[in-house]
Amino acid sequence: MSNPFVEIVEPLDPKQPLKKFFNLSKLGDVRYARLPFSIRILLEAAIRNCDEFLVKKGDVENILNWKVMQHKNVEVPFRPARVILQDFTGVPAVVDFAAMRDAVKKLGGDPEKINPICPADLVIDHSIQVDFNRQSDSLQKNQDLEFERNRERFEFLKWGSRAFKNLRIIPPGSGIIHQVNLEYLARVVMDQDGYYYPDSVVGTDSHTTMIDGLGVLGWGVGGIEAEAVMLGQPISMVLPEVVGYKLVGNPQPLVTSTDIVLTITKHLRQVGVVGKFVEFFGPGVAQLSIADRATIANMCPEYGATAAYFPVDDVSIGYLMQTGRDEEKVMYTKKYLEAVGMLRDFKNSSQDPDFTQVVELDLHTVVPCCSGPKRPQDKVAVSDMKKDFETCLGAKQGFKGFQIAPDRHNSIVKFNFEGCDFQLAHGSVVIAAITSCTNTSNPSVMLGAGLLAKKAVEAGLTVKPYIKTSLSPGSGVVTYYLRESGVMSYLSQLGFDVVGYGCMTCIGNSGPLPESVVEAITQGDLVAVGVLSGNRNFEGRVHPNTRANYLASPPLVIAYAIAGTVRIDFETEPLGINALGKKIFLKDIWPTRNEIQAVERQFVIPGMFKEVYQKIETVNKSWNALDAPSDKLYTWNPKSTYIKSPPFFDGLTLALQSPKTIEGAYVLLNFGDSVTTDHISPAGNIARNSPAARYLTSRGLTPREFNSYGSRRGNDAVMARGTFANIRLVNKFIDKQGPQTIHFPSGEILDVFDAAERYKQAGHPLIVLAGKEYGAGSSRDWAAKGPFLLGVKAVLAESYERIHRSNLVGMGVIPLQYLPGEDAGTLGLTGRERYTIIIPEKLKPQMKIEIKLDTGKTFQAIMRFDTDVELAYFHNGGILNYMIRKMAS
Repeated sequence: MSNPFVEIVEPLDPKQPLKKFFNLSKLGDVRYARLPFSIRILLEAAIRNCDEFLVKKGDVENILNWKVMQHKNVEVPFRPARVILQDFTGVPAVVDFAAMRDAVKKLGGDPEKINPICPADLVIDHSIQVDFNRQSDSLQKNQDLEFERNRERFEFLKWGSRAFKNLRIIPPGSGIIHQVNLEYLARVVMDQDGYYYPDSVVGTDSHTTMIDGLGVLGWGVGGIEAEAVMLGQPISMVLPEVVGYKLVGNPQPLVTSTDIVLTITKHLRQVGVVGKFVEFFGPGVAQLSIADRATIANMCPEYGATAAYFPVDDVSIGYLMQTGRDEEKVMYTKKYLEAVGMLRDFKNSSQDPDFTQVVELDLHTVVPCCSGPKRPQDKVAVSDMKKDFETCLGAKQGFKGFQIAPDRHNSIVKFNFEGCDFQLAHGSVVIAAITSCTNTSNPSVMLGAGLLAKKAVEAGLTVKPYIKTSLSPGSGVVTYYLRESGVMSYLSQLGFDVVGYGCMTCIGNSGPLPESVVEAITQGDLVAVGVLSGNRNFEGRVHPNTRANYLASPPLVIAYAIAGTVRIDFETEPLGINALGKKIFLKDIWPTRNEIQAVERQFVIPGMFKEVYQKIETVNKSWNALDAPSDKLYTWNPKSTYIKSPPFFDGLTLALQSPKTIEGAYVLLNFGDSVTTDHISPAGNIARNSPAARYLTSRGLTPREFNSYGSRRGNDAVMARGTFANIRLVNKFIDKQGPQTIHFPSGEILDVFDAAERYKQAGHPLIVLAGKEYGAGSSRDWAAKGPFLLGVKAVLAESYERIHRSNLVGMGVIPLQYLPGEDAGTLGLTGRERYTIIIPEKLKPQMKIEIKLDTGKTFQAIMRFDTDVELAYFHNGGILNYMIRKMAS
């Protein structure tokens, strides 16, 4: 059927009659001008894609009527303009596509139908690790080792770029996915197939929201859902509420964008924005650069919203010019946005749309701060850091406690490093990393760090040699302006040499600490500290030996590295004493905002962006030299320990199987609150005593060759064994941290994978019990795929992180939620019961179902299939099975 809104299509420029757009201002509907700008993008996509099949006229009306329908739990479709992936999530996506081609062929269909329809970019940024640092050739050594470890994965991805249309690969060494998206990939307005329309994106990384800072609506989705979008399926989403976040005032001179985002993160966690859009407005927004806005939007997952949107304004248009975008395209971008009422003037309050609710922040009230020691929302003012850490030392084990006995708070362990004697204590900094697109995309904080380093060196300050310092920029542009402005050499003198262009420490690729440091930490059972300019600091994520991890701005990372401890009050205690015996305080070397802005204006210029990005796809010689087959069907290598055909589609038929009641399930694990995807499916090191290590050893690999879980996501045998393998896992069945559980039929304590295998062999289904925010953290499809392969049929939790719930649905695992006011405690559940979950023949979204225990107790829970489309996926055994049947038939 033709589009029913074709009458509002017209050329944007009469001189180019073949370049058209849907002119929303000609809808003649007064409701349009009152919609939040983020909702206008959903509306435009619905109108442009309206075919009365996947997108219906009723969907358009529901979005137009957002003010009323936002409270009705109504489902709407959304077709984003493009998809973005990183390699940890991209490899399993391409593996799934290759396996889906095989499955479609087996079912008699055309395997080449499995092909991205929606344009997709895959940025390789998650593989490089900080193996070498504090050396002038650290970058080259780390990149060489990256290729040595990951050659097989990279060859597979290169095959994918040839076998699948609409899939572009950005090679390793180019930068971090979200910074590359911001500086290069984002269009703001698409010009495709003869139409102009708003750029929008979903990505297989939760921090995809960073692009919201440029006015491109984007958010993270599960890898499974992203694959469906790439194959042309719209996202089915509940029409979101939109919280208006009003920014007023001006930041104080010493405050950075990092301080602002950590303040907003804590504030919005308190407000409660899970499942909602946040849209920023108010005169304070005009005071923020695009880099500042992108930093705030980047940490959207940490405050729990779906998106954190800054509408496009003249500052956004200026950023496109600054980053070397084509001038004519920028002109048409502005012309289009003006025509459809999507260009914002933050100083003009008459443009303020309707919001579900409005909350406000005066930027002048923000103070320098960090967040930690275990969660990004736990903000601590820098002036309170010493006191807060010392309180955490003795507090009960938890998000703000380590339960160290009072008589051990001042323990000291002496050790020798490179022939010199040092000592460590609780609070000693052992990792200091300027890392992550959250901050390395922002010239103000990066140049601020460089200027602070210059003043520190000139004042005679140093960083202790055992501290693992590193600088991993999000793009080559950062190195360019740090070098041109003259601060790079000072960063190097303090140990902050460039070690790679990728996520690195932020995602746990921090590499090994010196053995003598690890021995000292272990000997004293010390709470050692990592300080990083990242966005996540969950326990066990950054490094196994740093129990406390603090998020901080790049200048503060350097300050704490110089101090060597977080047990310092910068206002009253010096950073250090120079060779002349003079005390040097932080205030003596902290650069002013005017200093930073002057350097930024001079050295961050369009030519840098053009020079770096015009050769981004060809500059990596190692990538260029890789050989890869060009066959449309992948030839699986049975000897490979990286790439393996997954078992998800084994035995799949065209006929649907009716969902069955889950009979007598055992509880595999019993969790409390805030179990993250890092706990469920860690991305970091593979412990030598783990089931995954035993498997790799049996395949002839040595521990040096294990690489990380993240790099092995193309192999289900490794990933199933790595599920729930985080060494910081807290399972209520076990009285200590670790990846173990009780196998109830035998009473034995086993590794989680081994227990699951025992249950599977005996034919017993499994469930998981959890508290609030189950699945928080990174969008990680293996956090759903892994439990599925272990035999987990359902999860029963108090609440879910949005993306993880979607991933569970995508794998056919039932997300169950306690009724309001109920939880395991109120229901008296121990997890030692056996659970029968009654699945009715006729299902509807968010229906209540009955759960019977072998104790005779019965209670109800909500089945969190939120839309009819999600129910269709469940009936098919998951979203990928649904797509295969669709393509095969």
